Amino acid sequence: MAHLHGTIIDEETGESVAAKVQVLTSSGEYASPTNAIQKVGTGQPFFYSEGHFSVEIPRGHTLVTVERGTEYKPQHLGVQASSGGNHAVEISISRWSKFAENGWHAGNTHIHYDEKETRPDERLDLDPRVEDLRMTAVSVLKRGDLEYATNKYPVGFLTDFSSKHHYVQNGEESRHNREPWEIGYGHIMLLDIHNAVDPMSRGVLVDQFEPDYPPLSYACDETRRQGGTVIWCHNGQGMEAPVAAALGKVDAFNLFDPYWNDTEYDIYYRILNCGIRLPASTGSDWYICSANRVYTHSDSAFEYTNWLNSLKSGKTFITNGPYISLVLNDHVPGDELMTTPGQELTATVEWKSHYPIQRVEIVQNGNVILSKEYGPPEKNGIIELEFEALHDSWVAARLFSGVRDSYLQPQFAHTSPVYVLTGKDAPERKTSASEFVRKIDESIEWVQRKGRFYNDNQRSEIENLFREGQERYKEWAKS
Repeated sequence: MAHLHGTIIDEETGESVAAKVQVLTSSGEYASPTNAIQKVGTGQPFFYSEGHFSVEIPRGHTLVTVERGTEYKPQHLGVQASSGGNHAVEISISRWSKFAENGWHAGNTHIHYDEKETRPDERLDLDPRVEDLRMTAVSVLKRGDLEYATNKYPVGFLTDFSSKHHYVQNGEESRHNREPWEIGYGHIMLLDIHNAVDPMSRGVLVDQFEPDYPPLSYACDETRRQGGTVIWCHNGQGMEAPVAAALGKVDAFNLFDPYWNDTEYDIYYRILNCGIRLPASTGSDWYICSANRVYTHSDSAFEYTNWLNSLKSGKTFITNGPYISLVLNDHVPGDELMTTPGQELTATVEWKSHYPIQRVEIVQNGNVILSKEYGPPEKNGIIELEFEALHDSWVAARLFSGVRDSYLQPQFAHTSPVYVLTGKDAPERKTSASEFVRKIDESIEWVQRKGRFYNDNQRSEIENLFREGQERYKEWAKS
C-alpha cells in the first residue's frame, strides 16, 4: 500500500480550506481516511476534509477530486502511486465566479441531522465551510420518539459553529401530517427564534392519539411575536399553505427542499398570481444532501441581519450552482414597478454556470413568455425580451439543465419576482384564486369529517381559520 497526503489550497488566499474529497484507486474503489465525515445523499461518494487529508491507496493510478461548495471549480488530479511510497500532493482550487464581490451570499434554510448521526458536532462544524455557506440553519423537529441529532442544540445563534465568515443557527421545523408520510397542514421552518415554539408537531407525528391541532398558523404567529421568520417548506405542500399565505403569515417560500423531489413551481406560481408576495428560498432538508442554496443580495459585506432582511424583501435567487439575474426596466427581484396598461417593458436575464445550461426562460404570471434553448449547452449568456404590461403581473427568470453535479442533481436556478403594478387585474388572478377556493373547500371537508380533535372548539377554530383564508381568495376570484 501507498500513503497519499493531500493539502487543499484556495488559489486566491493561499490558505488551506475545508472541502470534500473523493479518492478513486487504480481499481476504481473509493478510499477515505479512517473516521472521516462522509458526504450524505445521492451521487458520488466524498469525504470531508479540514484542508489536509491522508489516505492509504494501492499502487497504480489514483484519481483525486476536490469540491468546495458550488462557486469553486471541481479540481481533478491524477497520482501514480508506487507500492510502499509516500505521495504528497497540493490541490489548488479557485472560483469560477465571485458571487460575493457582486453582493450575493449563499445560505441553506432547511437542514436536519437524523437519529443515526453519531457525530453531529463535527459535521456541523464542517458543513458550512465544505459547502461554502455564509448562513446555515439546522433545526429541531419532532416525529414520534426519534432523537434527531440536531435536537441537541438550543434554538438560536450557535456560537460554537459560527465565525465572521459563517453564521450558524438552530431553528425549528413545525409540522403536521395526515399519515406518517402524507403531508396534512404542511411543514414550516422557523428561523431567528429565541425559544422553541410548541408544539413542534401535531397529529400522528406525535402519536396516533394526538389531535390535528393547533394549526401551523399559530406557530407562525408565535414566531412573529419572537421577531422570527417563517418559511413554508416543500414547494408549498400542505393544505394550510394557501391559508397562511393569504393571511400574511409567511415570509418566504422554500422550493425544492428535498433532493428526491423534482423542481416544482405550480403552487408557488398560483400564490403569486393572487397578488401575494413571497420570496423564493430553498434548502436541502435531510442533511446537506444536495447543492441547493438561496442567495440574497446586499450592498455591504455579509452580515446576518442584512442577509435575512434581503431574504424577506425578495432580493434572492435559488440555485444548485448556476447564477441568474433579472433586470426589468432597471428594477430587480423584490422591487415594485409602477406602470400603466400597455406600457412596454424590457426584461434582461444574465446567467453563468460551471455546468452547461440547456434552457433559460422568462416567466410572467406562471406563463413562459420567452424560452431560449441552447444546443449544445452553454455556460453563460444573456437573453432579452421587450413586451407590453397589459395588467398586474409578476416576472421572474429561471433556467434548467440535464447536466448533473456530483450529487447527480440536474442544474436549476430561479429568481424571486419583480412585481409589476398597472392598476388592472390579471386574468390569472381569478383562475388561481378560484382554484384555491376549491382546494380549501376540500380541506374544510377533511377537517369536518376526518380531522381528529379533543373537542368541537378545536375543530371550529381550524374551520374558521381556513374560511378566513378562503374569503380572501373569493374576493380575488371576483376581481
